[in-house]
Amino acid sequence: MSQRRELTEFERGEIIGLWKGGHSERNIGEILGHPKSTIHDTITRYKNSGQITASSRSGRPLKLTERNVRQLVRTLKEDQQQSLEEMTKKFSESLSISVSSNTIKRTLHSEGFFGRAGKRKPFVSEANRKKRLEWCRERRDWDDEWNFIIWSDESRFMIFQNDAHHWVWRKPHEKYDVDCLIPTVKSGNQGVMVWGCFAKDKIGPLIQVSGSINASVYMGILENTFLPFYNSLENNSQYIFQDDNAPVHRARTVKQWKEDNSIIDFPWPAQSPDLNPIEHLWDVLERRVREHKPHPKNIEELMVILEEEWNKIEPEILTNLVESLPRRVQAVLDSHGNPTRY
Repeated sequence: MSQRRELTEFERGEIIGLWKGGHSERNIGEILGHPKSTIHDTITRYKNSGQITASSRSGRPLKLTERNVRQLVRTLKEDQQQSLEEMTKKFSESLSISVSSNTIKRTLHSEGFFGRAGKRKPFVSEANRKKRLEWCRERRDWDDEWNFIIWSDESRFMIFQNDAHHWVWRKPHEKYDVDCLIPTVKSGNQGVMVWGCFAKDKIGPLIQVSGSINASVYMGILENTFLPFYNSLENNSQYIFQDDNAPVHRARTVKQWKEDNSIIDFPWPAQSPDLNPIEHLWDVLERRVREHKPHPKNIEELMVILEEEWNKIEPEILTNLVESLPRRVQAVLDSHGNPTRY
């Protein structure tokens, strides 16, 4: 026996229209060619609800109870980087029931959780989380002060990058929650190491750094590259110099060089690239190098393109980055010192 076709809303409307016009159920069936039971059910539903739309169906019964669903969410929250298969096994064992991965996935989707590539952010220790929080509290009301900082950093650029994703289970608004971030560490891969700096209204120099950086090499960078840029700034005595807490930056001989040249150090919280706008400048530079035609085929060509694209960075990009500092500080305060979206 073939399955009876469901009436369209228009067809149900025809039935109700004829019924309201005084036609009997038998007569309506003869006119429209529908079974008498269909005519009767449609009219009865209209009498009871005043609607001609089809009743909603309950669908297949849910395999998991509300309590099971709450347990599943707790299982997910224990480790939001676990795979679907791992979560299914752990959940099934905890309740001594057999549940398929598809059921787990459908249930998580209904609860608002979806598998997404985890955002990679540098690891922040508990001690440094507290220091970041305190640093931002002290500067939450800064305004023009950000305009007189020279931002600096080293960065490594590769001809080829590893873009592999690590997946996490999260809700749409949890993109930057600490449990959904993938901690990153400094890479030891070979490539071009560069040092650069900038101020709000002026791009600084970009140079290649060969070999490892020790205190002597870093003082050479400051003496031969940073100092000429510093001296070129108008009212340069108002500027303070930011570099991170790498051991070579805080070496005794480096501190002495800064004192001898009247360079004021900017106190910096460890593990805080999201507070340094030059990190986003590196992102701009990397995108432009990737888009550059022709692509670099070796280290020498890569360095030429890096210098070319660096010097083409527009002043408004520098200004926008510096003006983002109040928002960066607030983001760290909002995250209680944990990594932010910056």
